[in-house]
Amino acid sequence: MSSIEIQKISITKLDMDAVVNAANTGLWEGGGVCGYIFREAGSEEMTAACQKIGHCEEGSAIITPGFKLPAKYVIHAVGPRWSGGAHHEPELLYSAYEKALLLAKEHGLHSIGFPLISAGIFGYPVDKAWREAIRACKDFIRDNPDHDIRIIFAVLDDGILAAGEETIREIV
Repeated sequence: MSSIEIQKISITKLDMDAVVNAANTGLWEGGGVCGYIFREAGSEEMTAACQKIGHCEEGSAIITPGFKLPAKYVIHAVGPRWSGGAHHEPELLYSAYEKALLLAKEHGLHSIGFPLISAGIFGYPVDKAWREAIRACKDFIRDNPDHDIRIIFAVLDDGILAAGEETIREIV
């Protein structure tokens, strides 16, 4: 049975089929969650895998091995930078989650760990980021009843955790 939950845990500690990296369009090792995932997976291996792919558009996602992570795969999803909300940010953020989930299904993966994409250094407001994240996951589960998936959002901040739990109660 498919589910959505939030845990206070580092995304690199999740033993899941895949974890999602809040990636940049160049797929290079960044700061925040992205840098941490690269370092824990093995920067050299992850950089080489990402360089082979080369680029990923905002609102899209690509997949690489998880290398040294407990997760078998890393799905690199590129969310938008927040520019006030009038530059298709909600649609692009929703799409990043949707594409990550579709990649998981395509690869036969049944568990996935997400960070709150775009809510860090990309400046997306936390409440708005949660709304798109939960909506995209709920819609995926509804539209793919043939594919059971366990979705965990990994967060480290109590305020972000509380905001996410409130959004789940409102939407799910």
